[in-house]
Amino acid sequence: MAYNSNNKNNNIVVVFDFDKTIIDVDSDNWVIDELGFTDLFNQLLPTMPWNTLMDRMMKELHDQGKTIEEIKQALRTIPIHPRVVPAIKSAHELGCELRIVSDANMFFIETIVEHLGISEFFSEINSNPGYVDERGTLRISPYHDFTKTPHGCSNSTCPPNMCKGLIIERIQQSLAKEGKKKMIYLGDGAGDYCPSLKLKAEDYVMPRKNFPVWDLISQNPMLIKAAIREWTDGQSLEMILIGIIEEIRLEEEKEKMLNSTEANCKMQTISVVGINSVHHEPILMPRALRVSQSS
Repeated sequence: MAYNSNNKNNNIVVVFDFDKTIIDVDSDNWVIDELGFTDLFNQLLPTMPWNTLMDRMMKELHDQGKTIEEIKQALRTIPIHPRVVPAIKSAHELGCELRIVSDANMFFIETIVEHLGISEFFSEINSNPGYVDERGTLRISPYHDFTKTPHGCSNSTCPPNMCKGLIIERIQQSLAKEGKKKMIYLGDGAGDYCPSLKLKAEDYVMPRKNFPVWDLISQNPMLIKAAIREWTDGQSLEMILIGIIEEIRLEEEKEKMLNSTEANCKMQTISVVGINSVHHEPILMPRALRVSQSS
């Protein structure tokens, strides 16, 4: 599918969730399952928050001899729909600014986007910090440190370690300073509902159909100010995302034409008024010559 990259949309910011949006699975579950720690993960899951559990599981992996390279290798085999990377590249070529807001972690996301060759297309990644400590253990900490200062969001769909709605509000404030106008938000999970509520009337939200965020939005779509465009898989993600970008471009072109037409009308009115206000001497026309009729 080819797109005209000459039509730049520099006023658009596209914000992607990561798990089950850019990639087809949950990256946390994928690593745990691939490295054989599913049973321990399920045993501990009822006892602590997800983010805390993932940090604990990374310690368990290290203690059992699993290396950082083995974690990276598991991440490099993660499934992704074949049309997602082309969609990301096309949106970037069309002039959109791309960002990620995800409740995964920085180490997982950076490893995957580097492997896919798309890291250069994203201006910002917002996720839970992930780093390798001096012992060679991957450590995962919360984006919002709820053990010290809760993020304060009252939305029950936000986990304690991350409110994506607060992140979107921060992005909106920065975009207002940069003069950028429209946001397109793509997500699938319950945590993507709060940011969907923060979007403005000129924005777009792309919830993945039959996933938690779509279910939540469907309960009362009137709570969402943004235009809602659902998608199902990577192919429809590409088609709908590029379609929205083109729709925004056409709207902006139409607005420019209308403004230009209005400006021209004003100029013509001024010119006519100016002409009518000037006194002109009568124009002397040459006298007609009488043509003699021969008999």
